[in-house]
Amino acid sequence: MKKLLLILVIIGLLSCQKKEQKTPKTDSSCTKEKKFDVYELSEMASLMEQMYAYNLQIKDRIVKGDTIGKYPEFFNKLFTAKLTDATDKDPFFDEKATAYIKAQKLIYSDSKNVKLHFNEGVTACITCHEGKCGGPIPKIKKLFIK
Repeated sequence: MKKLLLILVIIGLLSCQKKEQKTPKTDSSCTKEKKFDVYELSEMASLMEQMYAYNLQIKDRIVKGDTIGKYPEFFNKLFTAKLTDATDKDPFFDEKATAYIKAQKLIYSDSKNVKLHFNEGVTACITCHEGKCGGPIPKIKKLFIK
């Protein structure tokens, strides 16, 4: 019994000894400062983000039956803002932008059909994005007023 206890104490002491720690070799690539490319939104992408946020507010006002104010003139930048890919500014884009602006203006001038015109604007966005850049379509669909 004493021998067993002595063996356990010796094993315990040996396992508690500090082991030599190896320092990892440093690779020259690890010490170099890495640069990150920061994605910057194009003028058009930034405008569309603003328009989306504005339309979320308008949707909420329409649903609550609140007044919506007047047409936001900054929406007209849709025709002049620089796109991420300049080749996307073509007759298809211009047609869909015109349909969108028309629907937006009707929201503010035809108070009897506000919901209809708002949803027409959302549809114009989706139709354009189906032909150009499908990425934001699920986000845009959240604007529809049911």
